Amino acid sequence: RRLGTDYIDLLQFHTPDSRTPIEETLRALDDLVREGKVRYIGHSNFAAWQAAEAHFVARAAGLTPFISAQNEYNLLDRRIERELIPACRAYGVSLLPYFPLASGFLTGKYRPGEPPPAGTRLAGAGPLAGRVLNDRNFNTLQRLEAIAAARGRSMLELAIGWLASQPHVASVIAGATKPGQVEENVAAAEWSLSPEEMAEVDLATA
Repeated sequence: RRLGTDYIDLLQFHTPDSRTPIEETLRALDDLVREGKVRYIGHSNFAAWQAAEAHFVARAAGLTPFISAQNEYNLLDRRIERELIPACRAYGVSLLPYFPLASGFLTGKYRPGEPPPAGTRLAGAGPLAGRVLNDRNFNTLQRLEAIAAARGRSMLELAIGWLASQPHVASVIAGATKPGQVEENVAAAEWSLSPEEMAEVDLATA
């Protein structure tokens, strides 16, 4: 009611439910679409095989298919390129990546040998901080910073611009705590990397 609408444009099913058959889930979502309460549906945190299962079950049963996938994807974590992204391409599913800045690491706010700054996502994050703040990632960041600096760009611009330049990415889910950060995120998405720049980034993150 506060939004002034009686329907949802895109309902993103948050995470796979191992206790519920996917057909049952799809039928419930299909009911919402047929009732006009939802226009499109997407899935979140699905593995490639789960995306494939949902696609074929929906097609066989004549149900509304998923049209978007929401998964973690950034310059440090490119695991979904191996299986999920090819599956999305095959089934006509667009990608909505989250954590584009790897918990803020790709902004360059964290430095090797220094504790995470107070108030940042990784300050006091325990095991999560250890998974992100490691030598491999800092070495990758150094190479990426050189690419961004050579073009007069910030790391935020490179991280989001790289995602927005991927043909399978429909939009980027980028958080913000200040109004100015929203403007920075929008500006970053307007940078379309050239094939040569994309290849250079691939080499830096290999």
